[in-house]
Amino acid sequence: MPVLRSLTLYCSSSTSLDPHFAVAAREAGRLAAERGMTLVYGGGGIGLMGEAARAAKAAGGRVEGVITQKLLDYEQGWDGCDEMIVVDTMRERKRILMERGDAFLVLPGGLGTFEEFFETLVARQLGDHNKPIAVLDDHHYFQPLHALIEHAVRERFVRPAVREIVHFGTSLPVLLDWLASDTHGAADPNRFLPMGSRKGEEGEK
Repeated sequence: MPVLRSLTLYCSSSTSLDPHFAVAAREAGRLAAERGMTLVYGGGGIGLMGEAARAAKAAGGRVEGVITQKLLDYEQGWDGCDEMIVVDTMRERKRILMERGDAFLVLPGGLGTFEEFFETLVARQLGDHNKPIAVLDDHHYFQPLHALIEHAVRERFVRPAVREIVHFGTSLPVLLDWLASDTHGAADPNRFLPMGSRKGEEGEK
């Protein structure tokens, strides 16, 4: 099983969530630290972001934040990060988050989290990176998202091979084990892109 040196975490910075969502965020930060992974995240000190970052730090882990100057001006940054990268745009923020992580873990979040998830998934589909993506369906939050992807597969807007590059689950240890497994190879665009193989192949292998 390969060693993951870093884990990019996508999650909410909202301060109005039900407290039960914070439990998984803290567990994610703690487990990342205990497994020797640097936690790379959006740099926030509030919401699930802050819960995960503080838990990782408390467990002896390294925490790297990436945040825009605008969000920092809104006092959303966490000063406990071992490294804080301040950028001008959200696009640059997402690029660094994607580059720095060896794998991606998605916890409940809003539109920003959805955007990060889909951009990372599409990049994997295109073969721009070969890093695994896991989604924690905490308290069934992501069931509609999972159902939407499956609906798109059934309607043939998304190819079934997408199931190989993103994994939904309810157990953080199991998801982290999956992320660290050695089954993740480079994506072949011929199997993942909606237009199918350039060789005119039909169906899925």
